[in-house]
Amino acid sequence: MSDQPLDSIEKQVGKSARNFDAPPLHLWDPELSGDITIRIAADGSWFHEGGQIQRESLIRLFASILRREEDQQYYLVTPTEKWRIEVELHPLVVVDVEQQLKDAESVLKLTLNTGKELLLGQEHSLFLESSLNNVAAVTLWHGLTALFNRAAWYRLVEMAEEVEGIPCVFSAGHQFPLVDL
Repeated sequence: MSDQPLDSIEKQVGKSARNFDAPPLHLWDPELSGDITIRIAADGSWFHEGGQIQRESLIRLFASILRREEDQQYYLVTPTEKWRIEVELHPLVVVDVEQQLKDAESVLKLTLNTGKELLLGQEHSLFLESSLNNVAAVTLWHGLTALFNRAAWYRLVEMAEEVEGIPCVFSAGHQFPLVDL
């Protein structure tokens, strides 16, 4: 397969139209363009036709237009194209977690491998990935999820407090257990 679909996607959401924070994916509903040989490995690395994608700006762009649909498949979506891709486990990775105060309330700020930051709470809740010995993961936008890498997971565990013998973290008024109940 040529790089034509990659170039087409990049051109459609190119520099002048980029909105990494909130592209209007909910407004885009094109027909399926087909499968593209992009794979996101379990460690968050992106590959195209077997070779690792090295351009961080391209990865951030693609991550900004990625969604998981009701069929549980992952798609890169633009206003006029929709390409199905392969995701081995979770499409994104939490690479850092930091405790902060926001409006006198403790919140956990998460940083993803794309550089995007979010707050753990009701909108982005913590869950445990049973296929990986209950390592933490977080729900994101557009049906996506992010797995904590080893360093972020250890940092999260260090922040835990025991509640009735169960290690938990607290963020934005919510309690998240770090063990499977």
